[in-house]
Amino acid sequence: MIEIPADVVEREAETVTKEYARVARIPGFRPGHAPPSLVRRRYRDEIKSEIVQSLVPKFFREKVKDEKWSVVGQPNFEDLKFEEAQPLTVKATFEVYPQFELGQYKGVEIQKETPTVTEADVDQALEALRRRLSTSEVVTDRAAQDGDFVTVSYQGQDLSDPAKPPVEVREGMVHLGAPGTLAAFTENLSGAKPGDVREFDVAYPDDYPRVSLRGKKLHYRVEVQAIKHQVLPALDDDLAKSADDYAVSTLAELRVKIREDLERRQQEKVEAGARRKLIEKLVEAHPFPVPQKLVESQLQHRLESSVGQLMAQGIDPRQEEFDWRKFRESLRPDAERTVRSSLILEKIADAEKIEVTEEEVDEAIREVATETHEPAAAIKTRLTRDDGLDRLRFTRRTQKALDFVYRNAVIIQQSDSVAGGLSKSGSGSEEDQSSH
Repeated sequence: MIEIPADVVEREAETVTKEYARVARIPGFRPGHAPPSLVRRRYRDEIKSEIVQSLVPKFFREKVKDEKWSVVGQPNFEDLKFEEAQPLTVKATFEVYPQFELGQYKGVEIQKETPTVTEADVDQALEALRRRLSTSEVVTDRAAQDGDFVTVSYQGQDLSDPAKPPVEVREGMVHLGAPGTLAAFTENLSGAKPGDVREFDVAYPDDYPRVSLRGKKLHYRVEVQAIKHQVLPALDDDLAKSADDYAVSTLAELRVKIREDLERRQQEKVEAGARRKLIEKLVEAHPFPVPQKLVESQLQHRLESSVGQLMAQGIDPRQEEFDWRKFRESLRPDAERTVRSSLILEKIADAEKIEVTEEEVDEAIREVATETHEPAAAIKTRLTRDDGLDRLRFTRRTQKALDFVYRNAVIIQQSDSVAGGLSKSGSGSEEDQSSH
C-alpha cells in the first residue's frame, strides 16, 4: 500500500491548479484571472487525475528504492482513495525478480555425441543436390505413374456439409507417390492422361497437418491437365561444375566439399545439443518461482512466431479451426523454462562479471544484417528507437554466460561405435576447457 501525506497532495493540487488557472477559460474572467477555488471546482476531476498520475508513480519508485525491490514490468494500481484533506492511498500489485542462490554451474557433467558423417550421408546429400538441379519434361507417350508431377484442376466438396462451397484449385500440382502426397491421390491419379477426369473420396486423418481438414471426408472431381517427370543430372563432373555453391570442377572435389559441409553442420548440431543439455541441468538445479509477466511475454513472442511461420506457409491461421488458447497453454512449460534459464544465466553473468562490449553489440548487428540483407546502420537505428539494443545486449550476455558454463563443463564424449564407449574430457579452468 502506498500512502501519500495530505500536505504533499495539497501542494501538488495547488501546483496543478495554477497551471489550469493560467489557461482556463471561465465565463466572466480573463484567462489567468479566475480564482483558484473556482478553477479547482470546475476542473475537479481533471486536476485529481493529474495529481494521481504525478504523485503515485513517484512515490512507488521511492518505495521500490527504499525496499530495494527489483520490479518486473509495470505495477497495477487499484483501490485508490483520494479524499479532500486526507492522505492519498493506493494499492500497488507487482512482481519482483526472484532472489535465489546459485547452485553448481562449473564442472556440470553432460554427455556429448560424437559427430559422424558416413559415405551414405554424402551419397544422400549428392542425391538431394541432383534433385535440386533437376529439370522436368512433359510426358506425352504414357500415363501418369509414381514419381510424376501431375498438373490438375479440382473441386473438393466436404461431404459432412454439402451446403458449404467447394474447395477449388486451378493448376495445382500433385507429386505421385511422394511422402507428402495422400495415398488416395496417388492411387486415383496413377494411370491417368491429360484430359482425364477422376472422381474419388479422400478421408483425412485426425492428425492431418492442415487443421481445417482433420477428420473430414471430401469428394474430389479432378481434371488432369499435364504430366511431367523429373530428369536428374548425371552423377559426374558436369554436375560438380553446375553446383555453384561449392565452386568445384570434379565430382571427387564435390564429394570432399559436401563431406566438409556435413561435418560442419553435424558439429554445430552436436554443440547446440550439448548446450541444451547444460541448460536443462541448470534449470533442474534451480527450482524457484518465475515471474508470470515474463512468462506471458515469452508466450506472446512464441505465438507471434508460430503465426508468422503459418503465414509463410500460405496458411491463414484466422481461417483455421484452431484452439489458440489451448495451443498457448501448451507452450507455457517451455516458456517458463526459457525464462528460468535466462534468469539463471543472467545471475551467472553477474557472478563472473561477464559484460558485453559495444564492439560485440555491433558484431551482433552485423550478423543480423547479413541474414536479413539490411544495412547494419538501419538495424541499429531501429533497435535504438524501439529499445531493442538492451534486449540485444541481454541476449548476447546470457549467450556468453552459457559459453562460460560450457567451457567449464565436464564433457563425456559419447561414441556411436559399439567399441568406443564413453570418454571423459575432464573439467578445469576456462582455458583448460576452451577446446570443447
